[in-house]
Amino acid sequence: MAEYRAKVLIVDDDPSARKILQSRLRMMNILPIVASSGSEALEQIRLETPSVVLLDLQMPKMSGIDVLRSLKREGLEATVIVVTAHATIETAVEAMKQGAYDFITKPLDPKHLEIVLDKAIERESLQAQNRFLQTEIEGRHVEIVTDNPSMRNLLQVAHRAAGSNSTILLLGESGTGKEVLARRIHQWSLRASYPFTVVNCVAIPDQLLESELFGHEKGAFTGAHQLKRGKFEVADRGTVFLDEIGEVPANIQTKLLRILQDHEFERVGGTRSIKADIRVIAATNSDLEQAVREGRFREDLYYRLNVVSITLPPLRERKEDLPVLVDHFLRKYAGGELKKPLKRLTPEALDGMIAYHWPGNVRELENVIERAMVLSTGEQIGLEDLPPQIASSSRRETFGGKRFHEAVKEFKRWMIQDALKQSQGNQTRAAELLGLQRTYLAKLIRLLAVKPGIR
Repeated sequence: MAEYRAKVLIVDDDPSARKILQSRLRMMNILPIVASSGSEALEQIRLETPSVVLLDLQMPKMSGIDVLRSLKREGLEATVIVVTAHATIETAVEAMKQGAYDFITKPLDPKHLEIVLDKAIERESLQAQNRFLQTEIEGRHVEIVTDNPSMRNLLQVAHRAAGSNSTILLLGESGTGKEVLARRIHQWSLRASYPFTVVNCVAIPDQLLESELFGHEKGAFTGAHQLKRGKFEVADRGTVFLDEIGEVPANIQTKLLRILQDHEFERVGGTRSIKADIRVIAATNSDLEQAVREGRFREDLYYRLNVVSITLPPLRERKEDLPVLVDHFLRKYAGGELKKPLKRLTPEALDGMIAYHWPGNVRELENVIERAMVLSTGEQIGLEDLPPQIASSSRRETFGGKRFHEAVKEFKRWMIQDALKQSQGNQTRAAELLGLQRTYLAKLIRLLAVKPGIR
């Protein structure tokens, strides 16, 4: 199917008409699929989701107008071109009212058909791009900021894994950045131009999760008034990120295993298999191996998920990242979301952050910086602008020992890096910004092992 530029459904009760159209579509590098009746057309649209439908109006039992009305009633999206030998203004107007995109008459002119189909395929492509942009509006451009060697190694592994279609399992405490890394993997992959779809498996009630993932047929259960396509169908050719995978109930684990093994699934209430060209990235902060031993998680599903496993370290184990992460979030909320002047942390505030154990990890750090930017009134963010637990953590430290000197070194390194960035690497200009002698700055750069190119 990769060699075809689109998939078009031909709906006509005349076998010779279907055959002629099939031949013409293949000449236009389009994959034709066919239906000989209105009811069959609806089934093909539900199953195949064609780019465009060529719909004959004059058919027995269920006319083309009836098909259009059913599509509207069931909420099925389709770009429909009505084809008929009985062209009247009345039928054209009625077809447009019922959702048809265009109207052409028999006998078909090959050049006119090609023009109309090209426009319809382009329209469908634009609509698909719009749907993709809507799914990507949050966190579309993600950045991973680190000075930590183990994090850099981890990112190299993730970058190599991104080039494959293998399932990736992200492990780590809540707030360590598993979704951010998943988005980055998607952006590095060949699927980057297709949807990145997030499913938080613990936030959706068990009775709704199956429908959310796989979709459902009309009438599948009480309240299922129309067909719904699930995340695996919507994310065609893209990536599905299953967050908190350890909380998925047993019956859904079985269907997930089929997706990973056979790349197909059925909608809730459906009987026909649907192909799933998607890449799965799963994440959890729970111990899946323990869940397998306790019988709460399928062992075969665990091994299918655990093809490439990446564990993100907690923030307390990568304290050298605090200065660069603080700088990143300060810039994010200053010039971007809060529209406030850029502020810096006082040495005491940075020391308090280094002393704190960060149970909520990077997510908690971001919230702390946003809060400080909102509440601080001075030109700098001081210890008094931080939450009480961070301030009290700082006061509990003994500042005559190693911890204080480490904090001071980190702050000096951070200040020098920022000055070098502002001066585009010019050490003379950076020294002026810091109020230091050029020779003393050079000495500090050497003693503190400052890396000007890393922010």
